[in-house]
Amino acid sequence: MGQGGWKGLCLSLFDYKTEKYVIAKNKKVGLLYRLLQLSILLYLVLWVFVVKKGYQDTDTSLQSAVITKVKGVAFTNTSELGERLWDVADYVIPPQGESVFFVVTNLIVTPNQRQNVCAESEDIPSAECFEDHDCPSGEAVVTGNGVKTGRCLRVGSTGKGTCEIFAWCPVQKSQPVKLLLSEAEEFTIYIKNSIRFPKFNFSKTNVPRTQSRSFLKTCRFNFTNLYCPIFRLGSVVRWAGSNFQELALEGGVIGIQIEWDCDLDKAPSECNPHYSFSRLDNKFAEKSISSGYNFRFAKYYRDAAGVEFRTLIKAYGIRFDVMVNGKAGKFSIIPTLINVGSGVALMGAGAFFCDLVLIYFIKKSHFYRGKKYEEVRSVILPLQCPEENSGDNGGREVHGQLAEDQLTEGRRQCRGWGVKEQAWPGQRAEDLDEQQITRAEPKGQQMGLPEQLEAQEAGKGPKVDGCVCQQLLEGCTQPTSGGWNACSAATKTLLHLPAFGEAGLAHKAPTVLSVLCVLFLSSGHLGKGEVTVEQLQTL
Repeated sequence: MGQGGWKGLCLSLFDYKTEKYVIAKNKKVGLLYRLLQLSILLYLVLWVFVVKKGYQDTDTSLQSAVITKVKGVAFTNTSELGERLWDVADYVIPPQGESVFFVVTNLIVTPNQRQNVCAESEDIPSAECFEDHDCPSGEAVVTGNGVKTGRCLRVGSTGKGTCEIFAWCPVQKSQPVKLLLSEAEEFTIYIKNSIRFPKFNFSKTNVPRTQSRSFLKTCRFNFTNLYCPIFRLGSVVRWAGSNFQELALEGGVIGIQIEWDCDLDKAPSECNPHYSFSRLDNKFAEKSISSGYNFRFAKYYRDAAGVEFRTLIKAYGIRFDVMVNGKAGKFSIIPTLINVGSGVALMGAGAFFCDLVLIYFIKKSHFYRGKKYEEVRSVILPLQCPEENSGDNGGREVHGQLAEDQLTEGRRQCRGWGVKEQAWPGQRAEDLDEQQITRAEPKGQQMGLPEQLEAQEAGKGPKVDGCVCQQLLEGCTQPTSGGWNACSAATKTLLHLPAFGEAGLAHKAPTVLSVLCVLFLSSGHLGKGEVTVEQLQTL
């Protein structure tokens, strides 16, 4: 690349390019474009900013602490335990008050178990036997309660029995048949939740700021009193969509969801907890083989002889999982600008869609496509002077509309042209005959001859395309014997048009347009004055 090329490249860095818009007078496409704009605007305003609060910066890294307490007592009278009072220390596991806790509602008690030999439970399939060799000594009953001793204990005359095992005897029964702690429905749960959003340094709790000691003893939570943290156990189960008596018999899992959705652009009092309750285990499988929630634990003792024994308890109940989540939002200019920019980009997508409809799918799409995409064809400039036309016609090819300085430089390269106002040497343009003009400028390559001439639009004055205008066409098509004089008058008019500058082209190249008129007269289309402007435009 030469020095001039590098200079042009550097200077082009300071050029400014702007778009050229084509206004399509099509009501259908225009209506479609406005509807798309309206839809995008509604989406941006209603959904992004109103519903999703896209103008806010958010914090979802919630820090939370949960403290729970259960209160209530129950009285039972059973053959295994006799009369017994149950309080918090008996039925709440673990007692520390964490976010996950268990409340015993039913149990199977096997008291006074000692390590001894006894028959395995009949509900254990691997413990069935007919002979002693069916019970290998020392083999553990994996799904049972102990280790086989090698004896088969048959019942009656059926010949079928169970293996004798060394275990905590007697073994425990399998399934509960009656709800033990039916009063648990009236137990209360105290749930204290403290949260903090570290990004905004905002903290809050679900317990109201009050000095009244009787408040927590008398209030009960409902959906109109969100700041009472005392929940009735039976109500929680009902809000989760279950029946307490059925759930408490074999147990289950209840989820308590606390949601904090805080708009910090408002007052802190507007940031309130929202509670929801759900059954986390499969409530439709309450009567299945794996339904419920239970576990075993034992309490150990020693008798006067120092022999250890225990009371085995299989506890059924409700496990509560307290889950806390939330987010906080506050106005920030960065997400606001991002969402506005996204909306503007969507506007551009709407314009792109309408362009596709306009240039491909409507009936006059070829017309609009021709207006939107302009075709630029190459033009051949003759490099030989008129007196050199006897030889080969050399030329150089340029693209686009020629600048005036390019035309002047072309004239300077031709030996017969003057620097400013001279015509071709020798003969004048008026004295050239048809054959000479045709040799000087081959058909279709005459300098300044457009491929298609544009007529004057009604009420808009002369329209110039860089070569000729309507005055030239009208002057050259007068059906008179003095057609050349009329054409010359039109040429003179054209030379002084404001479209060519303040002084027109009269002081630069008067013979250029004269030669064009000669070409029109010599083309054979004018004849006796029968040619029209439309026919002339096909040249």
